[in-house]
Amino acid sequence: MKLSFNKLPIIVSLILTLCMSSAVFAKKNIAIDPDNLFPKVKLETSKGVIIVELDRVKAPITVDNFLTYVVSGEYNNTVFHRVIEGFIAQGGAYDKNFTLKKSNGDIVNESGNGLKNVTGTIAMAKEMRPHTANRQFFFNLADNKTLDPGRKWGYAVFGSIIEGEEVIEAIGAVKTHYDEALGWEDVPVKPVFLIKATLLPAE
Repeated sequence: MKLSFNKLPIIVSLILTLCMSSAVFAKKNIAIDPDNLFPKVKLETSKGVIIVELDRVKAPITVDNFLTYVVSGEYNNTVFHRVIEGFIAQGGAYDKNFTLKKSNGDIVNESGNGLKNVTGTIAMAKEMRPHTANRQFFFNLADNKTLDPGRKWGYAVFGSIIEGEEVIEAIGAVKTHYDEALGWEDVPVKPVFLIKATLLPAE
């Protein structure tokens, strides 16, 4: 079969596009430290520093998704918009003005990975439908068995706090109220900020 020279520029363009896409994908993968099975992330909050260790063995999709937001700076200067003492502290989606930040799209629910929603773990928030988690995450402030999978899909745990337990306890104890402007319950009266999220170098 002869190759038409008229189609050659289109083919060359397609090849270049594929090569560029592959390069970007590879760079993205390198940025999230894909060979580290238990990456650590430092979360600098207005209440102090929390360090979480993530579990890429049991939650590879969720960890890669979370780290993509971390290394791109998307979690910087966001707020914990929902805090329920003795239950959860949720954040990652809104800036200081409660403007919803962009999402990279929904991910597959990995709640059946064996990790439980116990005190000090970090998990992905979602809507009622199972595969709707994207950028919002929460910390479990208690052993929340009702959030684990059973007859229904649960909430995917993908890591736990290894430093700063007292910080998440302080966040969990903040005063909250019903925010009339937002129409939300459990909003901290004084905003709690996630100032910066940083992927730590592999040890």
